[in-house]
Amino acid sequence: MPIRIGLLPQVATAHWVSHLHIMALAALFPVLPQLFGVGYVELGLALSIFNILSAVAQAPMGFAVDHYGARRVLLAGMSLGSCSLLLIALLPTYTWLLIGMALAGLANAVYHPANYALLAQGIAPAHMGKAFSVHTFAGFLGGAVAPLLLLGVASASNPRMAFAVAALAGFVALALLLVPGSGITQVRPATTVQADSGSEAVRQRSLWSPMIASLTVLFVLLNLSTSAIEKFSVASLMQGQGISLSWANAGLTAFLFASAFGVLAGGALADRTKRHGLVAAMAFGLAAALTVLVAWSGLSDLALVVVLGVIGFLTGLIAPSRDMLVRAAAPKGAEGKTFGIVSTGFNVGGALGPLGFGWLLDHGQANGIFWASAVFMGLTVLMTLLQEAAIRRARHAVAAQQAAPR
Repeated sequence: MPIRIGLLPQVATAHWVSHLHIMALAALFPVLPQLFGVGYVELGLALSIFNILSAVAQAPMGFAVDHYGARRVLLAGMSLGSCSLLLIALLPTYTWLLIGMALAGLANAVYHPANYALLAQGIAPAHMGKAFSVHTFAGFLGGAVAPLLLLGVASASNPRMAFAVAALAGFVALALLLVPGSGITQVRPATTVQADSGSEAVRQRSLWSPMIASLTVLFVLLNLSTSAIEKFSVASLMQGQGISLSWANAGLTAFLFASAFGVLAGGALADRTKRHGLVAAMAFGLAAALTVLVAWSGLSDLALVVVLGVIGFLTGLIAPSRDMLVRAAAPKGAEGKTFGIVSTGFNVGGALGPLGFGWLLDHGQANGIFWASAVFMGLTVLMTLLQEAAIRRARHAVAAQQAAPR
């Protein structure tokens, strides 16, 4: 009997791998300065190169998804990403680290436009919210596993073997996507209608609407808010507060796993409210306050793990609503392009953050990592509330227009 694998498990697996690869370098930060003979700024530069290449390639990959098909582009990206980490494992010098992270950044640009296009085209609209929740949960889970898996391998063997294990995970997932007759092979791209130059111009303008632009900026702030904790908290806690590696890593693991389960809770919450902006603002506001607590007061080891877990849960709550907003803003048949454009916000934040966060660590301002995260969370809350107010004004204007006598 032939093996059959559903579309959502396959796409979720691809997202799991993408976040494992995104976190590979950051998860190994505490042991990499000795391996490569560099400081945190240099390691931050490698992360910035990853994100810059991903940001530059994200929108073109979205167009490629809509033109060549999401499955082909996803397979190519996963292959390139796995090979790039294997390259770092085989050639462990700083120069090859930069080359490998550049290639991994190109590969990372594939996942969001390809995955979301596959879901938009292959999942029934009635189940789209749950599908987005499962997809995002899988990605967060991949990031949560990274510190445990990769640092564990590095401790038992060496960092080179940890990069090799991350590459192997990609190759295994690639094999699942190649199963004949599986869900991903049955997705048919949305049909596009030949349009005249006028309607094509309207469609292109819709891709650069104020809503899509504001969502892109929101993605920048979201990345800066969470990446400080995801990628630099272990080094920050060890250097700034004297926390041991095991407890600091436990705190990061709690943050990442709680973020994943926060996504599932956010999916259920998103189905029960229309005030997505207000819910997101409340969650991020509380997360910001708790992040200040981590930066300001010397919590015990166990309390630190608990607080970081709560922060992770709160930051995960908004992810499903975020994805539904992008889908709602996407023109029909242009889901890949839209998610490609908006997702560049993550990469812009990912390119800017590591250099600044690495500078803080190298200059003895380790607690500044958490202060910076709290500031960006506050800015995210402010922007979310402004968007919520704008949406309410638009709804009132439409209601008033419909109620006006004709």
